[in-house]
Amino acid sequence: MPISPLEARLSHHLDLTFSEREAIRWLERRERSFRARDIIIHEGEATDCLYIVASGWLHGSTVLKDGDRQILRFYFVGDITTTFSIAWGRSAATLQAVSDVTLYEIPKDVFGRIFRSHPRIGALLFAIATSEQVAMADRLTSVSKTDGFTRIATLLLDIRSRLRVVDGLRGSSFELPLTQKDLGDALGLTKTHVNRSLKALEATGLVERDGRVIRILDIDRLAALVDFRDRHQEIAVDWLPPVGAADMPQVAMT
Repeated sequence: MPISPLEARLSHHLDLTFSEREAIRWLERRERSFRARDIIIHEGEATDCLYIVASGWLHGSTVLKDGDRQILRFYFVGDITTTFSIAWGRSAATLQAVSDVTLYEIPKDVFGRIFRSHPRIGALLFAIATSEQVAMADRLTSVSKTDGFTRIATLLLDIRSRLRVVDGLRGSSFELPLTQKDLGDALGLTKTHVNRSLKALEATGLVERDGRVIRILDIDRLAALVDFRDRHQEIAVDWLPPVGAADMPQVAMT
């Protein structure tokens, strides 16, 4: 049986048990497909579901007061989307397909059972969510304090790192289905500035573009140039509860 998207994501950090793998696959039962640019859920819309990305790319965005769009984050295979809405029952952002996508739909109450029956998985999901929040803070710092060249380079390095977690991307090439407007809306840049920054990146000899394919020719040099820190490859798991913790007696904290 092929590995499931979320299983691949979590297995990068933890040697999952058979029971844990089965529990993850149990989540991936309700499949839905969308075309590129389809809206899965609108900002402010009531929702009681999350989605695991089985294939394709998506982004979450919000509309600013002046009508402009701010892309908050991108989603790739193995990611869980709409977690930004889990606390309120209404979506805090608009979830839109960047490419054709396949999603597994999970009711929130079903997702909650994982935390009760497999707390080790729940703890790992929390750790991953925390690492993603730090990565988002890095991007916020980049947007507010750096030039277009650094913002674009940092985003490309971050995307490559996230893709490696699930698909084992060993090289430096990946397809980028994002438009220049998408990049600009994620980084606070105009399309003209995005185009200029991409050309400046290519001029360094560190990045090549071939249509939608991006090649980072020297990852270490580019990362050092823009002070990029990889938040996705390594996550501490030594603090996670042991296997079978759900059946263990509760210990009072002093």
